Amino acid sequence: MSYRVVIPTAGIGSRLGGLTKYINKSLVSIAHRPALSHSIDQFPADCEFVIALGYKGNLVREFIEIAYPKRKFYFSEVNPFVGIGSGLGYSLMCCESYLQEPFIFLSCDTLVKETIPLPDHDWIGYSEVDDTSSYRTVSLKNKCVNQFFEKGELCIGKTYPYVGLSGIKNYSEFWMAMHEGGDIAIDQGEAYGLRALLNKGQLEAHCFTWFDTGTPSALQNTRLKYSKLNQPNILEKENEAIWFVDNCVIKFSDDQSFIANRVKRASKLSEFTPRVLSSTPHMYTYELVKGRVVAEALTLPLFKKLLDTCKYFWKHEELSDSAQIDFEENCKQFYYDKTIRRIDLFYQTFGKKDGSEFINDEPMPPLASLLEKIDWDNITRGLPGRFHGDFHFENILFDLDSESFTFLDWRQDFAGDLDVGDIYYDLAKLLHGIIVSHELIAENYFSVEWDVETINYNLYRRQVHVECEKYLEIWCHQNSLDFSKVRILTALIYLNIAALHHHPYSLLLYTLGKQMLNHELS
Repeated sequence: MSYRVVIPTAGIGSRLGGLTKYINKSLVSIAHRPALSHSIDQFPADCEFVIALGYKGNLVREFIEIAYPKRKFYFSEVNPFVGIGSGLGYSLMCCESYLQEPFIFLSCDTLVKETIPLPDHDWIGYSEVDDTSSYRTVSLKNKCVNQFFEKGELCIGKTYPYVGLSGIKNYSEFWMAMHEGGDIAIDQGEAYGLRALLNKGQLEAHCFTWFDTGTPSALQNTRLKYSKLNQPNILEKENEAIWFVDNCVIKFSDDQSFIANRVKRASKLSEFTPRVLSSTPHMYTYELVKGRVVAEALTLPLFKKLLDTCKYFWKHEELSDSAQIDFEENCKQFYYDKTIRRIDLFYQTFGKKDGSEFINDEPMPPLASLLEKIDWDNITRGLPGRFHGDFHFENILFDLDSESFTFLDWRQDFAGDLDVGDIYYDLAKLLHGIIVSHELIAENYFSVEWDVETINYNLYRRQVHVECEKYLEIWCHQNSLDFSKVRILTALIYLNIAALHHHPYSLLLYTLGKQMLNHELS
């Protein structure tokens, strides 16, 4: 039986707070895939979908078009999707013209474990939870719905939460009720029409193992349930995401120029990066590449092999006098101007200020005085050439069969330049990941305590990272590269990214950056 599924995504997702600042609630990540992707994949390949679009609906459409080019979707624009006149019922009625046949209703914040029945009879999904006070509930009799109860409504006897999943065979009666319901139907959504079906016949009840994604606590629980061993270690960002759908990787950003420049640079790095298959204003996709992340497979011999590849990848470029001036100005913006802005942002965000505190019992001068001591002419002179821009072990794959590396998640530009960047920046990014392992940070293998005059921190490191750091210094000397400059840039990287990460990791990054800068300048 071929049928349609309606998934309303128009709401602003206010219960999820900042998680929906840059993205629609149906696209929040669960096991490195949007919730919507988990929903779609619960249905057969010949199933058609009707998607109600509202808040950031363009992102929902872009994701579907780039992730599911072979599946059939109908889109309905919902306006208004917030404020007077809006509501789940209104979103549904905007989709009515596409649903003149038996269909399934699925809330975009509902995931279930079991196979979803066909809409060849009228039914609703329920689950068993200890506390039903936050949900619309139903009472049951002989495996059928006996009565609906709104959230907070007084009910006698055993009730079960309705999970936002239902099959509607008698669609004509459903739509008639929704139109007759007026404002109440707009507010109550599909439940109003389901009550009409209950009053006119039998409404079966099917029990599901239910995973809710509609609130921060429920989403966190669902993420834990869906997490898998050895899944990629990706630090979450509010305005960016990396998703894995089927055999493809999808990169999302709310910044359109970020995506456009990433796609342009992919053609320049094609020998070392995956081929971009398609793109939209906020996303691009490429085939999943075979291999292991170097962060997981790291050994000293593998690191040496990586640096051999880098000697070819980091292709130095001789610049004209005018191009060299432009390049050095880009370095100044990238290293000095951005660092000053980011440090100020760190102080504002985390309520800190520059001081002469002790770091692990070591006296420190103010950060401002350390920045003044840097030889900025030397730093901004740089080494122009082909660059990656975010070069650390989590962004590098190694295929044992071909003994080759693939570079992922390349930076979109270097201070606006898509062609030429500073090779020293790639070296510093590499060192920053050698010193601070993302894997160990994700597992909370660090601590930091910050009082007014004292900062104490502890950072765990693997022995192989220590060995790689020592070898990188040797390799830089062998290739006439200034390792001191690499260390200064690494310290600046920590200071730059401190404002962008969560507390207390942010404090650790700032502390490392300041201490490292002090050591190198001394």
